[in-house]
Amino acid sequence: MDTHGHRERPQRPDFHVFALITSGTGAHEADFRDHRLARGSAVWIRPGVVHRWTDVDACDGPLILFRPTFLAGFTASEAGVPAGWNVDQQRFDLALLAAEHLGDEHDAAGRSPRLASPAVLSHLLSALILRALPAGDASVEETAADHRFTDVFRAYRAAVEEHFTDWHHVSAYAQALGYDVRTLTRATRAAAGTGAKSFLDERVLLEAKRLLAHGDLSVGSCARRLGFQDVGNFTTFFRRQAGMPPTAWRDAYRGGTATPR
Repeated sequence: MDTHGHRERPQRPDFHVFALITSGTGAHEADFRDHRLARGSAVWIRPGVVHRWTDVDACDGPLILFRPTFLAGFTASEAGVPAGWNVDQQRFDLALLAAEHLGDEHDAAGRSPRLASPAVLSHLLSALILRALPAGDASVEETAADHRFTDVFRAYRAAVEEHFTDWHHVSAYAQALGYDVRTLTRATRAAAGTGAKSFLDERVLLEAKRLLAHGDLSVGSCARRLGFQDVGNFTTFFRRQAGMPPTAWRDAYRGGTATPR
């Protein structure tokens, strides 16, 4: 399917890519972070993520592609899940059974259209992903204050995802959400380990890197897409966050020498 090695180039799909590795070893890069692949590895690339497969000729396992609307309301709640992780053996075996069931239903629908049921496929896919997701720490009891901070952070994270190209100041989110800046900062630090402003800047920087890595937009076009009226301000922001100007970062990344921060 990939005789020209396109998978090794940066991709930015508008659909989900979910994979389980059953054999072999390899590597995968998602949003400029490397993940080693071996049996028990899971990969979940959400729409908009820049990624590429490297050294995966020896890897095997189920690969599932699906549109964002296929699991409406489900994937948004998993925004904090990493792009790659390892699944413990017991959960991995159950995930493979779920993947096999999903594959059987999909094949049956292809052979006999009267058996086709998007609802069944959607439920089976949900079961597969839930089974493979990183296990939470069930031993930690969440206090009422922790729960409030979690809710505040989730609201802030969703607002950032919607408005980060227009709103570059935490005060704008505080006003829109009905919280003060201090509350957003405390909630974000408790949930993400960083302040609200740093969280926002990291999201803007990530999108900047995605635009620079995938496609041939000029630095000025990237700046405008991210809501910077002046390319000089964008360059200053990028240099401060990434340690080098955007053009130098793109050249280093495409040359295989960038070390994103």
